[in-house]
Amino acid sequence: MTSSAAEAPRFAVENLSVRFGGFQALRDVSWSVGAGRILGVIGPNGAGKSTCFMAATNMTAHSGRLWLDGVELTEAPANRLPRLGVRRTFQQNAFFGGMSVLRNMTGALMDQAPSSLAVSVLAPWIEGRRRREIEAEARRHLLRYEIPEPLHDLLPGELSYGVQRMLSIAIAAASGARVVLLDEPAAGLGGPDMLALRQLLIRMRAEGLAIVLVEHHMDLVMELADEVVVIETGEVIGRGSPAQVQADPRVLEAYLGKAA
Repeated sequence: MTSSAAEAPRFAVENLSVRFGGFQALRDVSWSVGAGRILGVIGPNGAGKSTCFMAATNMTAHSGRLWLDGVELTEAPANRLPRLGVRRTFQQNAFFGGMSVLRNMTGALMDQAPSSLAVSVLAPWIEGRRRREIEAEARRHLLRYEIPEPLHDLLPGELSYGVQRMLSIAIAAASGARVVLLDEPAAGLGGPDMLALRQLLIRMRAEGLAIVLVEHHMDLVMELADEVVVIETGEVIGRGSPAQVQADPRVLEAYLGKAA
């Protein structure tokens, strides 16, 4: 495991490899991120960045190991990781389209601490109070993630694309999150939406979340990331501070030079 922070990493992946039939999509990829840090993961289209996220959240078969605060999660089912604090977003926003913004957020919070059947059946007044408290928490959380109250009762599909991106991040960063993996959160954004995303990422880092950022917007990555890992054809070809990565000849040839 590697870490750019002096303390043990919050989340680490070690020697991740993924094969689809005869195609080696990922080979011995390792990285880590500490609490209150941003790790940027960059590379050309098809380099294996999204596959790396799939492997890091046990959503595809892989070799290699996963660690959260020193506890191995390699064998943990993918659907258990969010409750342990490992959350992610996707390139395409994923919501319950028939539920309001507030209901989507409330559902994410309730999923982290589900009620027992006994409480729901035998003490409905307790369950009702709990739901009201969670709804209030959901409203506060949405406001913190730049989603104003007049939008809370709308369906996600009625939101602007920029606000939808904020909602996806808000759901991923709900109570209990320890590391948030963001898959191209700036895709399709510009102007005020990009500025809002930048400010949000800075605040999330300041609040102690570990953030892994896959992104093609190099300005955003190089400004905010504490460390950058570069992947090409499924392998890590460079890592270091943004300045070190931008000066690496292999990176310039493989990715940054092509983008210039």
